[in-house]
Amino acid sequence: MLVSAAPSIAVAQEKVVRMGNQKVGAYALMKARGILEERLKPLGYTVTWKEFPSGPQLLEGVKAGVVDFAHSGDAPPIFAQAAGAPLLYIGHEPAAPKGEAIIVPKDSPIKTVADLKGKKIALNKGSNVHYLLVRALEKAGLKYTDVELVYLPPVGGRAAFEKGEVDAWVIWEPYRTSAEMSLGARTVADGTGLVSNYEFFFTSKTFAEAHPQIIEVVLGAARDVYAEAAKDIRGTAKTFSAAAGFPEPVMEVALSRRTFDILPISSSVIAEQQRIADTFKDLGLIPAAINVSDAARK
Repeated sequence: MLVSAAPSIAVAQEKVVRMGNQKVGAYALMKARGILEERLKPLGYTVTWKEFPSGPQLLEGVKAGVVDFAHSGDAPPIFAQAAGAPLLYIGHEPAAPKGEAIIVPKDSPIKTVADLKGKKIALNKGSNVHYLLVRALEKAGLKYTDVELVYLPPVGGRAAFEKGEVDAWVIWEPYRTSAEMSLGARTVADGTGLVSNYEFFFTSKTFAEAHPQIIEVVLGAARDVYAEAAKDIRGTAKTFSAAAGFPEPVMEVALSRRTFDILPISSSVIAEQQRIADTFKDLGLIPAAINVSDAARK
């Protein structure tokens, strides 16, 4: 009993909030502005930051106990929960269906999703765009097996796309806008009418049990940096440009395809996540059925 309780006791006694972030997003803004450190210092907490290239890796950090807070698109938590990650949904951004898309080279003969049959498509396995492709193929009357998937992270996907090694790339912002502006890439379909493309915020269940009061501090800081970001898109683009290495004009266009807010988890949002989970189970992408509500903050 003492052995099994030890990790929880350690987390409860440790007044350190370990934040996981990507180069772009609310947490990246919080890190750049130091707002979380300011709000937690009076409570006796310190903050550490660890950056990850994308959602799947970030949620793996939660599973490994490397970070206490994380954020990602809608598909990574499905894979993470199926793999036993002790994650807890604590909030989400408004739907952003235009924030991800299926793109092709400017001179490609591909005009519609139906034209993707038999083609080679790059995407980041387990990311939000994975579900977009599934829904887009379904709507076009194609089966998941009608296309050849090439699993690549964003940087690898961009390289393969640019070299012509794949016929299409399913990708999110700002990589999509970057490819449009620098390569003339064309959008075959974005998420409109297909997916909500929510961005979610998570903590670990262990941390939530030990420090429940910190969750609202983190979410409050995220809401406040987003409120400021919405008032200054150009300044926000400049901040993200410096962090992510994308030109400011690219970031401005990418940011125009989304809204800035943090909303509480609702039953309808969890139901939509459950549909994604069920779809992935039917396709054999996750090994067993999961109950998404088990990971929802009550």
